[in-house]
Amino acid sequence: MFPIETLITFICISTCLCFLPGPDNLFVLSQSAINGRQSGIFITIGLCAGLIIHTSLISLGVATIIKNNTIAFETIRVFGILYLSYLAWSVFKAKPIPLNRNTINFSNTRKLIKRGLIMNLSNPKVIIFFLAFLPQFTDNKIIALSFSMQLLFLGLLFVIIAFIALTFISYLSGFLNKVITNKPSIQTALNKITCLILIILAINLAIN
Repeated sequence: MFPIETLITFICISTCLCFLPGPDNLFVLSQSAINGRQSGIFITIGLCAGLIIHTSLISLGVATIIKNNTIAFETIRVFGILYLSYLAWSVFKAKPIPLNRNTINFSNTRKLIKRGLIMNLSNPKVIIFFLAFLPQFTDNKIIALSFSMQLLFLGLLFVIIAFIALTFISYLSGFLNKVITNKPSIQTALNKITCLILIILAINLAIN
């Protein structure tokens, strides 16, 4: 098994990375504040499901193929840019939600999870990050686990940390829901901030 010092180092670094301000964190934060913590948690589930898929691809070696295949990589990147732009436009047009309409039904649940999943899968830089980050913590001396299994283990551990971090963010911001749902001006401002986050993410994906 992994040396305890390696695991502690990996957990500490991963936790810091998950709490660093970024598009995913800010999106979960704003959606939780507008629609309640459940909304943020369902988006988090989608985001983490995407991370699990990325982890599986990396452990199978498929991610390396995608990274080295220009057409496949660019196709995923363009799709991500278009989808984020679509989300930004949808949020920009969104109107304030009255408190008595602010409910999460089964249909909305699926949409929120799907949104988080697509946002994650359509960002090929997640693959690059995992390919650069995870191998640094593998150990050739661990005979019981192959290199692929080590990557899978570390990736899943990162997913657990990410889920806890984003859920914590959702919980902290969710309590603001009752304060802002009856204040259209605050909702409108948060929607504009969310729109800006998505636009920045789309531009970043386009130029990098």
